[in-house]
Amino acid sequence: MAIALPHRQIINDVPENPALEIYVDGDACPVKEEVLRVATRHGLTVHMVGNSWLRHGGDNPLINRVVVAEGADAADDWIADHIGAGDIAVTADIPLAARCLERGAHALGATGNAFTPENIGNALAMRDLKSHLRETDAGGNFNPSFTKQDRSQFLQALENTVQALRRR
Repeated sequence: MAIALPHRQIINDVPENPALEIYVDGDACPVKEEVLRVATRHGLTVHMVGNSWLRHGGDNPLINRVVVAEGADAADDWIADHIGAGDIAVTADIPLAARCLERGAHALGATGNAFTPENIGNALAMRDLKSHLRETDAGGNFNPSFTKQDRSQFLQALENTVQALRRR
């Protein structure tokens, strides 16, 4: 069961853009505050989707907090079912990014890397290869830490994406 709050409101006299919303795969997302900063600046609705209540953003009326049922892909399914062409997904989940791209949306990873129709196939293949290597214990368990530079790159990538989409 999803809990949804009203959305598409105007903040700071910034007109709404009904064609552009941001969907955040929120449970493990390290850049929620950056998303909220950009969304508030542009008056965009943010759907924070997760398996538990996400507290980020206080009482910001632009945030639509969505709590989905427990399950491995429940948040991914909700995002993939609701995202539309021209919207932006923020996710580290490559299969979810692929599903969003299929619907005409844009997808950004937490380090600012954009998933595109041109690179999603390679990203899925690398994900599968790394998964196979972990299963055979040949790939180690190396996950690089999230840095200030990653946060800054994400913020710039999201801002650039929003501005490019608004110019269209």
